[in-house]
Amino acid sequence: MSDEPTGPATPTGARPDSPDRSGGPDRPGRTRRTVAPGERGALRVTDRVVAKIARQAAREALGPPPSGAAPPHTTVVVHRDLARVGVGLELGYPCDIGARCGAVRRRVAERVEALAGMKVPEVAVRVERLHPAPAGGAARGRTR
Repeated sequence: MSDEPTGPATPTGARPDSPDRSGGPDRPGRTRRTVAPGERGALRVTDRVVAKIARQAAREALGPPPSGAAPPHTTVVVHRDLARVGVGLELGYPCDIGARCGAVRRRVAERVEALAGMKVPEVAVRVERLHPAPAGGAARGRTR
């Protein structure tokens, strides 16, 4: 008795006499049904995924956090192909707060649109805490 197959293999559950519709260039004589892009279905990106993208984008825009600062956190509301994003962050001080917030807004909107395919009409940035730079050798505390 030979171990070689005697006929063409069929997928599990398929009838040997039914036509295979998954053919391609390596399967001559088989039919392949093409589906128009609008009929293929939809991809739904959840709020949680958009929040992770926004959080990573905020980290990228800010660079390394100041000592003792918490990483940025985000809240997101998705409606169809729009995402409204809120970012809470802590910054080192002194710095140009407006410029840092603007950089976060731009980066978050850019990355969410690129990776999730959603427009971002609003990125609300909240600076929750400022971390003063450590004084170089001077006495710490209030001065009068």
